[in-house]
Formats: sequence, C-alpha cells, structure tokens
Amino acid sequence: MKNQITNAISDFFFEYETPRQVLVRNRRVGVVCRLIQLGVLAYIIGWVFIYEKGYQSTDIAVSSVYTKMKGVGYTSINGSERVWDVADYVFPPQGDSSFVVMTNYIITEGQKMGKCPELQGKHNCSSNADCDGGSFKRTGHGQMTGVCVKATKTCEVLAWCPVEDDNNIPDPPLLMSAENYTLFIKNSVTFPLFGVSRSNLVEGIDADYISKCLYDPKDAPLCPIFRLGDIVKLSGFNFETIARVGGAIGIVVDWTCNLDVDVKHCKPEYNFHGLYGNPTETDRARASVGYNFRYAKHYLEDKTSKRTLLKVFGIRFDIIVQSLARKFDIIPTLTAIGSGVGIFGVATVVCDLVLLYLLPKREFYKNMKFKHTDTHQQHDSESLGLETSTYYALEANAGQVQGIGRPNDQDSEACSTETEVAKK
Repeated sequence: MKNQITNAISDFFFEYETPRQVLVRNRRVGVVCRLIQLGVLAYIIGWVFIYEKGYQSTDIAVSSVYTKMKGVGYTSINGSERVWDVADYVFPPQGDSSFVVMTNYIITEGQKMGKCPELQGKHNCSSNADCDGGSFKRTGHGQMTGVCVKATKTCEVLAWCPVEDDNNIPDPPLLMSAENYTLFIKNSVTFPLFGVSRSNLVEGIDADYISKCLYDPKDAPLCPIFRLGDIVKLSGFNFETIARVGGAIGIVVDWTCNLDVDVKHCKPEYNFHGLYGNPTETDRARASVGYNFRYAKHYLEDKTSKRTLLKVFGIRFDIIVQSLARKFDIIPTLTAIGSGVGIFGVATVVCDLVLLYLLPKREFYKNMKFKHTDTHQQHDSESLGLETSTYYALEANAGQVQGIGRPNDQDSEACSTETEVAKK
C-alpha cells in the first residue's frame, strides 16, 4: 500500500501527459485548415490589435465647458431702432454648455392685468352662454369671465392685456445679424486613470492667436472661436431658415487620444450636428417645428404693474464632450492573445468534421482518430492473464506481420503516423 501511494504521488508530480495526435496528409483538408488559421490570424492582428486596439486600456474624461458670446444686433421696427447686445439675446447668461441665442421674436409691450377679449380662433362665441365663466382653456391666455365680446365675437378673459398675438412670425428674421456673432468655447478634460489633463487651448493657441483666428475645418481646426453662421452651415442648415422659427445644434468636442505617443498629440476635434428638424424635410409636413420660449420684463408705470412680453425664437446650442483615451496595458494584451489562441481551435473542429463526415474515406479516418476497446477482447486478455496494453501490442504486431498494419492504397492521400519513444 505504501509503495502504491508513493508511486501515485511520484507519477502525479513527475509525469506529463500529452494528447495523442494523428497526422493526416490530405491536401484539401490541409488547405482548409491553413485558410481558417490565416483568417483567425488576420482577425486577431487586424481587428483586435490594430482596429480595436486590444493591447490598450481605456478611460473616459471628466470635463468642464465654459462659453462666451460676442456680437451686437440691430433692429428697426416701425421707426423704432434698437441695439441688442449679449445681455439681451443670450439665455441663460452664465456661459453654460447649453444656451440659446435669440434670432427672431414677437414683442407685446405695455401689458397690464385686466379684462380683454381673446384672440380670434381661441374662444369664439355668439352669446354669453358660450363662455364658461371661471374656466380655463389650454390654448387660452387667461380665465374666462363668462362675457362674450360682441365686437370680436370672442370670450372675455382675465389676463395680461392686450393678449399676445403670435400668429404672424416675422419673416425675414429680425436678428439676421446673429449670423456674424462669435462663440468662444473653453473646454478642459482630465483622464483620471492615466493622470492626464488637457485643454482645447493646446500648444500654440495663445492670446495673440485667439484674438485673430476664426474656426475653419481646414485652415484653423483648433481655433476655439466660431462664427454662428459657419456653425449653422456645417450642421447642414440654412441660417435664415433656422433663424426664423429656431432650432437646435449640437457641437461635439471629440477627444480621442492615444497616450502611447507624446501627450501634445492629444487634441480636440469639433463636429456639428442639427438636432431639431431635418433640413431635407418640408416644414409643413411636421408639427412643432423649431424652438421658442417666452420671457417677460416687469416694470411699474404710474404705480401700475406692467410688463413687456417677448416670444423668443432662437438657436439652442448644446456642447457635448466626447472622450476616449487609450494606453498600453499588459493585462488586456495578454487577454487578447489568449482569446486569439483559443479561436485557433476552430480550425481543428472544422477539419475534424470534414475528415469524419464529408470525405469518402471517413471510416478510415475514424479508425485512425478513435481507439476502441471491445468487451470480448478484454475477456480474452483476462483469460490469458495479460494486461490490456500487452494484448493490444501483440495484436498490432500480428497485424503488421499479415500486412494490415498500414494501408496499402497508393491512391489515397491520407495516412496516419504514430510513434512511441521508449527509454533506452
């Protein structure tokens, strides 16, 4: 018992088992095997390592965006001239990554709280019975008093009077001068995994350069100052069309960096996308086209509270930071190599299927690949007092003597070679 345990432990630690292999000489199967292996190798090198950068780890940046608008607008309506500066046409004024630039508006001045008739088409009536006093309508401007105003044939409402009439949108837009406004974008990003911080004011972008440059995709791709007309054009819109009823444009700051090279090569790229409305579609085919909102300026006049109401049509700008940094890492490299080596097993599986099920001499290949034990042979070996391995060795020698140990078919392309090496 002690010797058996010692031998078992010795065999476990000092012996190595390797799987049996059968060498098959068949041109068609060999070509299929090599083609599959070449395909797997091309996938590993081309897709995993070159395209997907499987040897690198990745990180997404933490970012901050600051904006500033510059420019002056001018309008002249019914002989009333007005100049619009940044404080008038930018909402909100804090310089966020999402803001609106006013390009058109409808103004209703001198409104005060009182009773006045509704607009035509809102609450039409022929008698007081048609006006439900104390009720509201979603599209109305105030609370109905229950009185039908005969002059306008509309219900009287308690509201800010006179009520706003927004049926006629100014065309062309009142602030076409917004096309020449400029937008300054300052963006900072940090990749915490790699400890790298960058700004879109990269090397060479100094105060002197900023004072003179204007963004151009080819001539000045790193300039952080953008003309609004150029942004609208690059997003696929016509400025006059989008300025009339408003819209939305996304400005994407793309940081795709390979940190295996010098960090100075980590630079942003700017892309522009129209978000509200498709410029190739007809506006009449869609509802709620454009972008607008209302705001009011309140004041006192003769101790009476009044307000000036503006319905603002504008372009909403959303600045979106998109980032991805890569750097060499041994862990994903080994993982990619290991998965690639595992995929090489596909060639073996396919070739085995061809050998065992498709080729004319598949029975011959099955006999070469699989070794079977029969019950009667086991009984014969036991009756002779021989070990099973010794019994099969005797049978094999007998087969070689009779000329059946190797196939004699000279036309066959397939053969099997099995070699055992004994210690001298």
